[in-house]
Amino acid sequence: MNLFRLDASILPGASSSAELADIAEAEWVATHPGATVTRRHLATDALPADAWALAIVGGGTPEADRTPAQREALALAAGLAEELQNADTAILAVPLYNYGVSQHFKTWVDLVIASAGPTTPVLKSTPTVLATSLGGGYGPGTPREGWDHSTPYLERILVDIWGAELTVVKRELTLAATTPGMEGLRELAEQYHSDARTAARAAGQALAGN
Repeated sequence: MNLFRLDASILPGASSSAELADIAEAEWVATHPGATVTRRHLATDALPADAWALAIVGGGTPEADRTPAQREALALAAGLAEELQNADTAILAVPLYNYGVSQHFKTWVDLVIASAGPTTPVLKSTPTVLATSLGGGYGPGTPREGWDHSTPYLERILVDIWGAELTVVKRELTLAATTPGMEGLRELAEQYHSDARTAARAAGQALAGN
């Protein structure tokens, strides 16, 4: 068994999404002790910003004419796609930044697609947990309803393109505890935190086959 774990938080020491992913992972590992966990952290081990463009251009260039940088980018893209294709299960910890996904996560997605192709289901029928965290609240009736441009994008990529069997664990209002003006939301934020931890535990158990 092989679990693929991806993290995208730029604050690895204080990540709300990683906390949820850790809970889900712990449940999986408890059921599969000694199994392989393949890890990739996009903030602490960032992908080159120009790798996607190099892979795209290199892919359309005859092999003999490719530059060393293009070959390196294509090899990187192939390795990223292979990590997903080799996974029996997957956990992705991806927070919302500026109402969308971060540039380093988008680079990862683009490189996988550059190698595997835009219609290849690299996670076909793979049980997958998406742990995502949002600093504000974006649900129905909130002042910024509809501003979450991250979760729908993630679902389109993971489910509609890559074919994952996806469970989403979401925690909102992560900034309420420290942000002036959000004091009135702190009790609700604590409840969201508790609910997300419970959901992460359940998702991890389901991921493990329990």
